[in-house]
Amino acid sequence: MEYAVYKGEEIICIGTALECAKHMGIKVKSFRFYLTPSYQRRIEKRNKPRNYITVVEIQVKRA
Repeated sequence: MEYAVYKGEEIICIGTALECAKHMGIKVKSFRFYLTPSYQRRIEKRNKPRNYITVVEIQVKRA
């Protein structure tokens, strides 16, 4: 699976979980936390959620 990582509306990186984690300087386990419902609830409670990291799964069509 591939992911797109955003901070606010700015794209940080696109790639696999391992590639994105390396680019961000964090562990893969930490990267996967950004995909959890509990993280989504955390950022919804904050005053300015647009400044926080969002990870979106990308559907890649293979030929």
